Amino acid sequence: MNTTVESLTVRRKALVLATCCLSLLIASMDVTIVNVAIPTIRDDLHASLSRLQWVIDIYTLTLASLLMLSGAAADRFGRRRVFRIGLVTFAIGSLLCSLAPTVELLIGARFVQAIGGSMLNPVAMSIITQVFTGRVERARAVGVWGAVVGVSMALGPTVGGALIDSLGWQAVFWINLPICVLGLILTTIFVPESRSATVRGIDPVGQLLVIAFLFTIVFGLVERAPAIFVLAALAFAAFLRHGSRRRDPFIDPRFFRSVPFAAATVIAVFAFTGLGAFLFTCSLYLQNVRHYSAVHTGLLYLAMAIAMLISSPLSGRLVGRHGTRPSLLTAGFAMTLAAVLLTRLDTATPVWALAGMFAVFGIGFGMVNAPITTSAVSGMPPDRAGAAAGVASTSRQVGASVGVALCGALTGASLWWVIAILAAGIAILGIASNTSWADRSRDRVAPLLEQKVPIHAG
Repeated sequence: MNTTVESLTVRRKALVLATCCLSLLIASMDVTIVNVAIPTIRDDLHASLSRLQWVIDIYTLTLASLLMLSGAAADRFGRRRVFRIGLVTFAIGSLLCSLAPTVELLIGARFVQAIGGSMLNPVAMSIITQVFTGRVERARAVGVWGAVVGVSMALGPTVGGALIDSLGWQAVFWINLPICVLGLILTTIFVPESRSATVRGIDPVGQLLVIAFLFTIVFGLVERAPAIFVLAALAFAAFLRHGSRRRDPFIDPRFFRSVPFAAATVIAVFAFTGLGAFLFTCSLYLQNVRHYSAVHTGLLYLAMAIAMLISSPLSGRLVGRHGTRPSLLTAGFAMTLAAVLLTRLDTATPVWALAGMFAVFGIGFGMVNAPITTSAVSGMPPDRAGAAAGVASTSRQVGASVGVALCGALTGASLWWVIAILAAGIAILGIASNTSWADRSRDRVAPLLEQKVPIHAG
């Protein structure tokens, strides 16, 4: 039986928010928690570096490929229905991960897990926007949502370290099972079913071209096969041509005529490339080069986690009062400084210096998330803001995948110099996206997106 959002009590709405945040907790934490388990997985399953990279990248790439499709499916077939399917699929994938006897089967199980994960975050956000209809209550709910993102990603390595040392690497997947069961129960009892009144068409060709582009890019980096980049370029060109000719494309290319939106997309890729490279490389460095335990590794990551937890809400307040420029400049400077310091990393680097580098990186990364989302949806018509935010979320996962992939193609100081250049690009784009020229481009795009077009079948 469906329940209208108007009939929901304050307590019921709070339970819906808590349920949605549970899904966010596990899906976001899995982006970071598995990194700490990578050295243990390598030893236990005798995995090569490229296979270890795929353990991480198959998850983030699948998320990136399916986030927007899952959101569209939820709008069409029912948000609660798709959300519950996502929880069940994520739980099955997590169980399969914990039982995997080989790294190849672990990669396959991570793919299943990511399919479920793609149905959690975007669908949960849609549920929140449907349940919290008032401007103030919605702002508060989204604020709680954003805080959970920061907490889950920041604490993932620390929680993972404790689980691995006490129960083994499989425990980073076991932790998802009771949370999924609880989420499924709460969703069934408290979350009302809802669908979109105006459903946009599903673009299967555009979806497949995006998947082809993303996987060929990452495959070329991980497997060091430059010829594959030709296929990536062809897929990207075909995607642009297809999108320009279709009335209802998978990703509307007109979004990118807005400089703030285009800048937010690139900033998300740059920032999460840095995060992906940082977590993957530092986990191997701390456990294989410094021979620290998983718990010790997690405790060092705590410096980054605390810095993120402090800087993330500060960034949100700065964006609300002064726009995105101060946060993006701070993020770019701090991440660039951290990357430059990490070029000096060696076997004798003092622990206090490591903690300082991790904290500086955490400050920078914590500052970047709020302005990404704000810039992505700034000036967009209300009915297109969700799609714009979806592109930004997809860009985050793309960046994380590329960051891990770079760890095989580049090593040592050369990797960190590339990350430093990308981090400096965050500050540069932060300036460029806050000019009068950028504002004019944003204002020109909104009327174009408000034009009503019929849904294209096929």
